[in-house]
Amino acid sequence: MSLTTLDPRTALVVIDLQRGIVGSPTQPHSGADVLARSVRLADAFRARDLPVVLVRVSFAADFADAMPGRTEQQGGGAAFPEGWDVLVDELTGHDGDIQVTKHNWSALFGTDLDVQLRRRGVTQIVLTGIATSIGVESTARDAYAMGYNVTLATDAMADRDSQTHAHSVEKIFPRLGETGTTDEILELLAKTHG
Repeated sequence: MSLTTLDPRTALVVIDLQRGIVGSPTQPHSGADVLARSVRLADAFRARDLPVVLVRVSFAADFADAMPGRTEQQGGGAAFPEGWDVLVDELTGHDGDIQVTKHNWSALFGTDLDVQLRRRGVTQIVLTGIATSIGVESTARDAYAMGYNVTLATDAMADRDSQTHAHSVEKIFPRLGETGTTDEILELLAKTHG
């Protein structure tokens, strides 16, 4: 863990904290814990007039906008319950927040998120969300490739199992950015952004 700084225009990007995902079993942190820590970060960013991005994943009823391609592990195709893709109430209701709907793993692929961030002068993102190895890691990879500084709140994300989460946190994230806990990020935010 080695957090150095947060750029003057850093945005918080919260991945897929929506009704149908937050309640799913996750490790090593529960969805409720990931949500609570993400809310703390969002409140701190909003208090400093820094952008907060709420990302959700959703698909058309016929899955025409779902990712194509042959995979060994098929996903999708089954109907989701009504409201599964609605962002959780604890994060919504703030007029200045940016909301993005994605149809892929990454919040930066096939969306206008990059344009939204660049128009606001954002050079760094802090990531939270579910799942660590899918939506969070894919977004981190794309952000790094696009030239953003990336910070990952490792206790404000979770996955289906602890090993998958640990692989992303220990092996992948150090190559894409800096990692830290919610408390460490909040402490750094207080130091760098008053």
